[in-house]
Amino acid sequence: MDDFEITVLSDLAALKSQMASLIGLGQPGRLTMLEQRMEQHELYLQRMKGLVGAFFVFLTIAQIAVDYFKH
Repeated sequence: MDDFEITVLSDLAALKSQMASLIGLGQPGRLTMLEQRMEQHELYLQRMKGLVGAFFVFLTIAQIAVDYFKH
């Protein structure tokens, strides 16, 4: 083997190792963990949208009640 083949094989081994950590090979890899974090973040955003919507509905009802009792 010459130096080029040794370099290519060592780079290939490093790439294989990095792919194994990315995909996981039986364990949750970094890609799976990233997907889970994104799903949790999306759930959090949906909850916050619901809370903000409910808050503004409450404010609207409160404003209507104030206007009703004012007159």
